[in-house]
Amino acid sequence: MLSLQEKTAVVTGGSQGIGAGIVRKLAKQGANVIFTYNSNKEAAERLIKEIEASVSKVVAVKVDVTKELELESLFDTASKQFGKIDILVNNAGVFQFLPIEASTLEEVNRQFGINVIAPILAIKAALKHFNDGGSIINIGSIVATMAPPNSVIYSSSKAAINGITLVLSKELAPRKIRVNQVNPGSIRTEGAQKAGMSPEAEEFMVKTIPMGRIGFPEDIANMTAFLASDEAEWITGEIMMVSGGAR
Repeated sequence: MLSLQEKTAVVTGGSQGIGAGIVRKLAKQGANVIFTYNSNKEAAERLIKEIEASVSKVVAVKVDVTKELELESLFDTASKQFGKIDILVNNAGVFQFLPIEASTLEEVNRQFGINVIAPILAIKAALKHFNDGGSIINIGSIVATMAPPNSVIYSSSKAAINGITLVLSKELAPRKIRVNQVNPGSIRTEGAQKAGMSPEAEEFMVKTIPMGRIGFPEDIANMTAFLASDEAEWITGEIMMVSGGAR
């Protein structure tokens, strides 16, 4: 049984890593998916080719998620192609760990622009195309509460996502639009590996995870697909820690 059949989902930052895992899962569950990418067109095309044999339709659109007009165009395109939108996953995000002394206004604006302002703009743009009874899922991070050293910009930007989720879960409830959040722990992605997640670093992190392994994009995708489904129709305003027990 395809739990998301005949539903339409928009996923920001869907070409790689956690986003690609979410796109795969939603398509596998029967949803038509339109996802955004920023610069890696090749990765977006590979993902479409990988899942093009599924029963779903998958489309990639180049979007700067910090630009309001580009987001409005994205949702116009999605609704014209697939009809009303049922699911929005705010996944696009950036991170860089820096001590406070090395933090710059430029880096603050970059991380807050993509991690905080973009989800607000995306939700605003989506609502006029959204089906009542739909589902919004924000992808946060356990760093919002773990607050590790050298993460003041990233941790505070992800903490802001908690506030967005909690406020809008109440504000959008009259339309039966559910707003939930998934906070991943340590996940093995291309971005994490480029940022320095070496085998040695991963081995160290595993020691802090009660379940005894690193996470994978599929772990986050599974929870996201559940929250997007009608099986979660009485769940809203929840921040789900998907971290193997790490806190």
